[in-house]
Amino acid sequence: MMMDEDVEQASLMSFSDRPRAFPNMRSKTYSPLIFRILRKLNVRVVSIILLLCFGAIFYMGASTSPIILFVFIVCIFSFLLSIYLTKWVLAKDEGPPEMVQISDAIRDGAEGFFRTQYSTISKMAILLAFVILCIYLFRSLTPQQEAAGLGRAMSAYITVAAFLLGALCSGIAGYVGMWVSVRANVRVSSAARRSAREALQIAVRAGGFSALVVVGMAVIGIAILYSTFYVWLGVDSPGAMSVNDLPLLLVGYGFGASFVALFAQLGGGIYTKGADVGADLVGKVEQGIPEDDPRNPAVIADLVGDNVGDCAARGADLFESIAAEIISAMILGGTMAKKCKIEDPSGFILFPLVVHSFDLVISSIGILSIKGTRDASVKSPVEDPMAVLQKGYSLTIILAVLTFGASTRWLLYTEQAPSAWFSFALCGLVGIIPAYAFVWISKYYTDYKHEPVRTLALASSTGHGTNIIAGVSLGLESTALPVLVISVAIISAYWLGNTSGLVDENGIPTGGLFGTAVATMGMLSTAAYVLTMDMFGPIADNAGGIVEMSQQPESVREITDLLDAVGNTTKATTKGFAIGSAALASFLLFSAYMDEVSAFASVSFKEVDIAIPEVFVGGLLGSMLIFLFSAWACAAVGRTAQEVVNEVRRQFIERPGIMEYKEKPDYSRCVAIVASAALREMIKPGALAIASPIVVGLVFRVLGYYTGQPLLGAKVVASMLMFATVSGILMALFLNTAGGAWDNAKKYIETGALGGKGSEAHKAAVTGDTVGDPFKDTAGPSIHVLIKMLATITLVMAPVFL
Repeated sequence: MMMDEDVEQASLMSFSDRPRAFPNMRSKTYSPLIFRILRKLNVRVVSIILLLCFGAIFYMGASTSPIILFVFIVCIFSFLLSIYLTKWVLAKDEGPPEMVQISDAIRDGAEGFFRTQYSTISKMAILLAFVILCIYLFRSLTPQQEAAGLGRAMSAYITVAAFLLGALCSGIAGYVGMWVSVRANVRVSSAARRSAREALQIAVRAGGFSALVVVGMAVIGIAILYSTFYVWLGVDSPGAMSVNDLPLLLVGYGFGASFVALFAQLGGGIYTKGADVGADLVGKVEQGIPEDDPRNPAVIADLVGDNVGDCAARGADLFESIAAEIISAMILGGTMAKKCKIEDPSGFILFPLVVHSFDLVISSIGILSIKGTRDASVKSPVEDPMAVLQKGYSLTIILAVLTFGASTRWLLYTEQAPSAWFSFALCGLVGIIPAYAFVWISKYYTDYKHEPVRTLALASSTGHGTNIIAGVSLGLESTALPVLVISVAIISAYWLGNTSGLVDENGIPTGGLFGTAVATMGMLSTAAYVLTMDMFGPIADNAGGIVEMSQQPESVREITDLLDAVGNTTKATTKGFAIGSAALASFLLFSAYMDEVSAFASVSFKEVDIAIPEVFVGGLLGSMLIFLFSAWACAAVGRTAQEVVNEVRRQFIERPGIMEYKEKPDYSRCVAIVASAALREMIKPGALAIASPIVVGLVFRVLGYYTGQPLLGAKVVASMLMFATVSGILMALFLNTAGGAWDNAKKYIETGALGGKGSEAHKAAVTGDTVGDPFKDTAGPSIHVLIKMLATITLVMAPVFL
């Protein structure tokens, strides 16, 4: 739809000549309660409090293990580096007033929704903590816990405290991701007026700040919890609990992190895609105006959604991934050390914390390796941003291999099997290679430089239907390579672990499961850099929106478009990486669950026989859960988008001057509609995910009691968990890849291919992108949170199923 000359002139009118276009979305400035309290305290008082806290932390670390002390030091240095990155980013200019106006509106909307969303999540978390407390006060204890004198009340309080701490840290991780993105976006926009490389560097360092804080908090949170329990319970002293059994007390932390991450991902995903779909359907398809056009009433809600859906939710998501993987590996390390009667098992138990401490170091080097340039040319970016990010990732991978080998030699060397550390170092390499493979596979299927996306774009030239068919088939095909990679990684790591030379008292190899745990740590050994690349995406997307809405020159928009397209690819690759890590972590958590059932039931629990009808039904229920959850998540986006479409249409009809810039759209109305719908819609699928394993376990426990089948409840839940993991991995791969490919097929056409913007191929590609939005940003990411949450909730509730 072409604008006439008058409208074009009006569109060029400076924002400073108009009344404020983007009013505040909240009545007063918002900051978390803890920050408001700290601001009121005297600086000296705050300094003394911090010194006392650090002193207590280091005392507990020194009383526990030198390894814990090392972890604390690395985490604190990573926090100091993140502060430096924050100051560096915030020192950059915000650009002209029109950019600042838009940025302020995005920040207001994001922080307002975050406050309301996390207020709702915190209430649900407190309610669930009360339920866990009641259950644990009446549950059974392991023989080891009873021998150590750990009563039911103490066990209940420990689990609830760990759950609440995990939930709190996950919430902070989400807030950190959102906080930096809403401040970096306008600075990237401003830098794009000068240099593509400078804009890239600001976006990467802003994402790096968030990544270092998220990973650092996951590591230091578990380390503090571990050392606190170690000192408080007098672990390894005569008559006290053994250090091998201590990791079982940490499962509540993983569950708390998973709980918050699931609702953060659901609520944020529904928000961002409800706004995006509604804005595209009316703005692009019906009115023919560009993406992020200031005349679209839903444009601010769309930009807000990038921050609450991609930044806040992904921060909580990766925090939960790392926490779950660390805890499950610690449990398996302790179990193996006990079976092999290793004299000092602390190295095997604390190994995951050290790996992620090195992750902070090497990812920091990778982030700092991406530098700006003195070339101030705006017209032509000198280097492909994706190539720059890949160089940083390759450097991080090389450093990960070296530090992983050093970590295994330091912590996993034992005189019982002198070469075991080398076998486990190879397991880590087995995990690092799939991590790189996942990034490459996701890039191949979602980057428009490669054939699959170009073929999808070509299918758009023959209509909307062929675009949808091609996108669905691409998503289905994309599941094959990742599954093959995961399969090879699990079998290779298990075999290497079994040939490590570690055997139990009967001479049976016991290192297989721990080998897969080490492979998972290898895959996540570059998690901070991968999260940096993920955070880069929404920051670049927001920057492009700000440039479009403030009507900057076309040369600036070309730079932000390029960064945005690369951001779409990095987001897709990060999701592929997250699914791969979820697959391996869920296998570990499944093994940890079986170990926990064995400990509580005092019988061997190593196999799940799906030939038993009830166990097979449990598997069917697990698979069904994934499909039903996906359906409800996508439907929630659809209903929210319908409300947005109706509101945007109403505004265009009732305010015809909007299209000619004579009337101002009511942006805050769309923000309010989307926020309300997202909070309402996230409850149903979230409740389904939490309630399903508990209900199934209890029902089949009762059935097993009356039919004389002991452990039936635990077996059915194990089957449910196994099938849900397999179905969830495939479904998440399909949804994420198809959605990312549809999005970049649209971006490819917008570069001028196949008729460019406004062509019939472009309209079909917009339809595909609209279908893909809830796939890649709501249902898909929520599923890999779901499968890990199912595993952590079964760990916490395992005694209830016996």
